[in-house]
Amino acid sequence: MKKFVALLLACLMVVGMLAGCGSSKSKNTALKIGLSGPMTGGASEYGLAVRGGMEIAVAEINAKGGLQIEFKSEDDEADGSDKAVSAYNSLKDWGMQILAGAVTTGSSLAIAAETVNDGIFMLTPSASAVDVAMTGSNVYQMCFTDPNQGASAAELMKNKWPDATIGVIYDSSDAYSTGIVDGFLTKASELGLNVAVDDAAFTADNKADLSTQVNMCKDAGCDLVFLPFYYTEAAQVLTYANTVGYAPTFFGCDGMDGILNVEGFDTSLAEGLVLMTPFDANATDDATVKFVEQFKANNGGKVPNQFAADGYDVIYALYNACVAADVDGSTPAADVCAALQKQFATMKVDGLTGKGMTWDANGMISKAPAAMVVTGGAYTPMA
Repeated sequence: MKKFVALLLACLMVVGMLAGCGSSKSKNTALKIGLSGPMTGGASEYGLAVRGGMEIAVAEINAKGGLQIEFKSEDDEADGSDKAVSAYNSLKDWGMQILAGAVTTGSSLAIAAETVNDGIFMLTPSASAVDVAMTGSNVYQMCFTDPNQGASAAELMKNKWPDATIGVIYDSSDAYSTGIVDGFLTKASELGLNVAVDDAAFTADNKADLSTQVNMCKDAGCDLVFLPFYYTEAAQVLTYANTVGYAPTFFGCDGMDGILNVEGFDTSLAEGLVLMTPFDANATDDATVKFVEQFKANNGGKVPNQFAADGYDVIYALYNACVAADVDGSTPAADVCAALQKQFATMKVDGLTGKGMTWDANGMISKAPAAMVVTGGAYTPMA
């Protein structure tokens, strides 16, 4: 009897040890996904939106059971140099297996080569420069590229305002802005658009006062002004134009998304503003309605913008690819990277920002941009 009891106790100890090992393994198999983006500073509207969208996706996925995600974000302040690299290194030290970032083009360009060297798969939600994806075979984009967005803008102008006199104001020191302008001017020339002002440029060093650029377009009689840059500078343009009684149709790109949330900006000045974005927060499909409700609940009633939706789509695209590739937190980052490259080469994704989204061999996405118009302080689809 004593031998039987001893044997039973030994068996129970072994079972307990195995159960403990199983529990430990379960805790350690959560996939580590990191985000680098501006959580503070002038571009924080982008970073906070992306993070908010990603957090919703992570919570939904983890509630399902199965593959779990451990998520961490770092603030790079949209600084495309030391701060971006520092944020990336912090995530790498944490054990990041996949980079769901960076948010801005400058920061993405600063760290994309690092991900190549480290064998870490990178899927940026919103960095749209062609050079980002071209850095390496492991670097992918969720948003459409700058030249394609510029060309799409020109095509829309040809369709809606074929006889307009067009002015272009842009940031010549920013890869995002110049990339869109290059694509726009090339397509505008092909389509025979009347671009009267194409040299109203500014730089990061002199963007505090954009009155000169606005007056160039006003004096040339431009009734349509293209603003392919970020919402902070766009708010300045619209504010100054109002003070001098200049009211053309203003047309922005995805970087314009967020202008209705600029602190101190009179949002009535954005009435009639056109912008390119793949996401409509007012859409009535179940997925969008659910996402918007959850984002509002998490963020004090704020309506999600395109960047939030891009972030959400990034996490789900990565999750679905990882499930298909059978990788998890125990898989080395380099092996995760190789597996995801194979998956992204063939898979199609339906998300909030597009249906049937695919990627080419360079990691650039194929999906159609849509145009919105600010009406009554909200985005409405362009008819």
